[in-house]
Amino acid sequence: MRSIRRGDTGPAVEEIRSILVGLDLLDTGGAEFDTATETAVRAFQQSRGLGVDGLVGPETWSALDGARWKLGARTLFHSVPTSLVGEDVRTLQERLLEMGFDTGRADGIYGPRTARAVAQFQREVGLTPDGSCGPHTMKALRRLGRKVVGGRPNWLREAEAFRQSGSSLVGKTIVIDPGHGGPDDLGVVVPDGQLRWTEADLAFDIATRLEGRLAAAGMRVHLTRGPSPAQSMTGQERAALANSLGADLLISLHLDGHDNPAADGVATYHYGTGSGVTSTVGERLANLVQREVVVRTGMRDCRIHAKTWELLRFTRMPAVRVDLGYLTSPVDRERLIDPLFREQIVEAVLAAVQRMYYPVEADVPTGSIDVRQLRLALASRNS
Repeated sequence: MRSIRRGDTGPAVEEIRSILVGLDLLDTGGAEFDTATETAVRAFQQSRGLGVDGLVGPETWSALDGARWKLGARTLFHSVPTSLVGEDVRTLQERLLEMGFDTGRADGIYGPRTARAVAQFQREVGLTPDGSCGPHTMKALRRLGRKVVGGRPNWLREAEAFRQSGSSLVGKTIVIDPGHGGPDDLGVVVPDGQLRWTEADLAFDIATRLEGRLAAAGMRVHLTRGPSPAQSMTGQERAALANSLGADLLISLHLDGHDNPAADGVATYHYGTGSGVTSTVGERLANLVQREVVVRTGMRDCRIHAKTWELLRFTRMPAVRVDLGYLTSPVDRERLIDPLFREQIVEAVLAAVQRMYYPVEADVPTGSIDVRQLRLALASRNS
């Protein structure tokens, strides 16, 4: 799908404007993608945790299409192979989570876990437990209030599951996702004299270095792609691969770019809408990665952010994306093309992964883990 932008006209623009009107982000419909439409799209993207560029690409269109549905407007059920997606599904998941039923994260996808939670609710209220949400189930939901108070039940489940997995990295499975890749997807590309630096190549180099370090610490490590894939992968395809591998964690590695060469620094992203719905374990991983990278490299701290990008939304494990500096910044680029600096980044991410598995009460100060000791500890364990 080609991105729809300011100046475009036609039926697709008319549908976009109609949805924005329904969301009270635009006053009138029409068939022209004007400045007001771009402003409304940007407001929508920001509210949904999407990249804010004012363009309607595949991810923004999918979010707009889902936003038109309000809970109760249609019957919800688990559909195979394509699940129902929408704002109504997310509202249902949040309602069920508040009542103590485990839907997993409130990601707006009516998958098997949500269907099981609906069936459990139906069983408790005396309805046929078919896992679909129609008029009778909606009536029962409206009749009942919250059962869980004083905390977020999904946060408790996520945190407890992680705590029970133990503090050792040995046997854990992690997926490292080098961003971009493919003949037509090199990411940010910057010519530098006779050289040319690409985001895809540098991200893959960092990923392979990290693969070796994590494997040496006892983890099972998988990369989502090789150095020169025949074709690019979507975020949803990368998430599906990580899910099929039963990964415990996913870390996606990217570089950033901007028209202004003064833009520099590192930022880390986790799943969340920006309105309270978040993967809390993913948020903790994002915090740890961000802090370790900033302290160990001295890069500018651009903080962590909640996003609903496909890679973060469709993964079933804690997942983060790290933008490790701006390739368009002379300052960041000089660092990133240095192999020794890339090793510093790898050590920072490895330290963050280890800290993820420490109990909160046994956590250590940022920058204090000597990552060389992790390999030695594994060697002594195996001797």
